[in-house]
Amino acid sequence: MKRIIRDRKVTPDEAAKNAAIRSQIQAELPELIARHHARLAQREEYLRDVLAQLRASREQLGLSLADITEKTGMDRSALSKLETGLRENPTVDTLARYAEAVGKKLVVSLVDA
Repeated sequence: MKRIIRDRKVTPDEAAKNAAIRSQIQAELPELIARHHARLAQREEYLRDVLAQLRASREQLGLSLADITEKTGMDRSALSKLETGLRENPTVDTLARYAEAVGKKLVVSLVDA
């Protein structure tokens, strides 16, 4: 973290206010981190499910990764990494192109939490 250098002294009131803010951040940080990790886990689970469906569709159609490469224009090794989960953050466009290649349509929707 970069230190901020001021031309003036911090007043006691400002120092107390800053200390209170730092204390509040320290108190809330563990919960924020836990919620972040939970969201990541949920996202990863959803993504694994989508990728498993894409792979199953490809295999059901009897298509190889080379066939999908030809249909999507995507690199074969990138497709392999996508299917095996080695590509952790694929774009929506990548998923949509793959889905289209196996006769599916990627649908993103919002639902109440």
